[in-house]
Amino acid sequence: MSDDGTRLNKYLASCGIGSRRGCDELIQSGHVEVNGHICQNPGTRIGPGDYVKVDGHRVVAKLPVVVAFHKPRGFVCTKEDELGRETIYQFLPPALHHLHHVGRLDRDSEGLLILTNDGDLTQKLMHPSKSMEKEYYVTSNQSFENERLDQFLTGIYTSEGKLKAKSIERQSARRIKVVLDHGAKRQIRVMFEAMGYQVTKLLRVRIGSLWLGDLEPGGYQQLNAAEIGMLLKNPKAEASAKRFTKETVVERREAAKDRAEAKTAKPAKKAAKPFVPAAKVRAQKELTKKPKPQKRGRPQATSRSERTPKRPGSKRHR
Repeated sequence: MSDDGTRLNKYLASCGIGSRRGCDELIQSGHVEVNGHICQNPGTRIGPGDYVKVDGHRVVAKLPVVVAFHKPRGFVCTKEDELGRETIYQFLPPALHHLHHVGRLDRDSEGLLILTNDGDLTQKLMHPSKSMEKEYYVTSNQSFENERLDQFLTGIYTSEGKLKAKSIERQSARRIKVVLDHGAKRQIRVMFEAMGYQVTKLLRVRIGSLWLGDLEPGGYQQLNAAEIGMLLKNPKAEASAKRFTKETVVERREAAKDRAEAKTAKPAKKAAKPFVPAAKVRAQKELTKKPKPQKRGRPQATSRSERTPKRPGSKRHR
């Protein structure tokens, strides 16, 4: 052992024993030997000349391998199942059986699953502080209203505590797209059940920026450095009108509240006109009244004698 070597828990993770946290449990429970002596300190440094055993079997660090796997429905994420159920490892060649799965999908779920012997990568993908996104297509047994979608974002109280999604988008009456950045055990199914719905299909299509794509159920693909980098990076937020976020929910509720207040508000009363006496009103009208224009041509007669012409021989003519 040396002061400049690799920590024991990290060394075991690089051997494909499990995640760093899982290796901590193995070390502290006395399953690990270093140079013939049981070691229960995960921080022990391992150098090139050290000899490490787990449960009596020597382990050697392996080159990091990362595999994307399309988990089919009906299989469990474990190497050996005590109930005799079929496992995902029957789809992998023996050379990849040393890989451990990063997180898990339950037996009735399907989609993208990462398998690796890289403990550091597992830690980055699983640690809550990294907030790595996972995207799912979820089908419910019945349709639901938009108000139900809002609850996914504001939070749903369940037996596991308050659970919520990062974003959600309706695909059809019974199908929605859900994005999580902190995953509790069976989180989506638990949230649906808390609202009285049942999940009939759950498909994970993305982790970070890596998509499931055309990978067939039961198929796997070893990832290169660029694809591993995509795993560790969330995509940029999409500017989509159909995507619901917590901010849009708040904005929609405030707008609805404003509309409701506008409907119930009484119209403002018009200001009363000042009282003006009728005589004063008539005088103002006379002052502002325009005189009628006179007609052009022969002036009109002002008396009856002027209006009636004189006939010859009449008294008036004389």
